[in-house]
Amino acid sequence: MTFDRLVCANCAAPVSEGRCPVCRANRERLQQDGPFGGISPAALLAVLIVLVAAVALLAHQAA
Repeated sequence: MTFDRLVCANCAAPVSEGRCPVCRANRERLQQDGPFGGISPAALLAVLIVLVAAVALLAHQAA
């Protein structure tokens, strides 16, 4: 989940605005997750399935 959709339990504001220390800390933590931190698990699973299918297709063509 990306931080622009999260709502802070401390101040009830969007975390992306960073109104309180809790928001700012969570925003920093989420930004440090790297390039794949915002990708949903379903999207990662779909990419994995596509990669496995591509390898299987290449293996079938090589045989």
